[in-house]
Amino acid sequence: MATIALAATDGMLHFELAAACEIFVRDPTGLADPWYDLVVCGRGPVGVGRFTITPDQGLDHLARADTVIVPAIENPDAEPPADLVDAVRAAHAAGARMVSFCTGAFVLAAAGILDGLRATTHWAHTDALAARYPRVHVDPDVLYVDNGTVLASAGKAAAIDLCLHLIRRDHGSTVANAVARRLVVPPHRAGGQAQYVTTPVPAREDHPLAALLPWAMARLDRPLTVADLARQATMSTRNLVRHFTAATGATPSQWLATQRIRRAQELLENTDDSIDAVAEASGMGTATTLRRHFQRTVGVPPDAYRRTFRRG
Repeated sequence: MATIALAATDGMLHFELAAACEIFVRDPTGLADPWYDLVVCGRGPVGVGRFTITPDQGLDHLARADTVIVPAIENPDAEPPADLVDAVRAAHAAGARMVSFCTGAFVLAAAGILDGLRATTHWAHTDALAARYPRVHVDPDVLYVDNGTVLASAGKAAAIDLCLHLIRRDHGSTVANAVARRLVVPPHRAGGQAQYVTTPVPAREDHPLAALLPWAMARLDRPLTVADLARQATMSTRNLVRHFTAATGATPSQWLATQRIRRAQELLENTDDSIDAVAEASGMGTATTLRRHFQRTVGVPPDAYRRTFRRG
């Protein structure tokens, strides 16, 4: 999926379009080789909010790409441009992986690409999408949907979540996490579907958890409890839970479980350690426990994950 074509037309929203350019134009980590080749495709100078962009290629170039991204359109109540719909339909027929951000789902739906599939869009437009395209199974409660070769994200920042998911699929968790750190965003946010790992936003330096989080990360192989964390943070258990929930959206126990899964992913990708050794190093204790939690969180067993994302 090395070539990404970004469809551009008048009336698109610049946030999602710019996010794709920022993330896919270059590899900020130096870990992935090859990276993506991003091409902006449109029918001439395109007005995007207050900006004007000059496409690299015409819309017919979408059919030559491995992945096609359709950013958000400003007015989903209007019929999308016919030439854009035709070009998107041709790209899908040619075998491209199709991706929509936010209200870009209306373009994929107009092209018939979402018929019979799950999809999502900005929460303010999910009812309209479902009403206009009844053959689309609209899920309003997720950050994004992955149907394999057809993917759709919810509004605004969810486009970044889906970009990171694509990188994780193509290059593995280590690369996706590294890109997320450069963007100063979490590698993944909870979205209510079977996705990869939920990771909290790092606390500010002056936050009460700023010293605690790295302390705990360095001790994931140990049997840490909420009481241990509270003692290290010199606060009550109730106060710790309150700060954790406010900062990360998760309880201390949930956060520890998430970090242990992430540690297991990194070890599976970057070492030849046995599953038993990975379980011990990530604080899961036994291979049986690791397999159970890994399967439930990631969606595949550790062995299968290693075969897919093993680097080197």
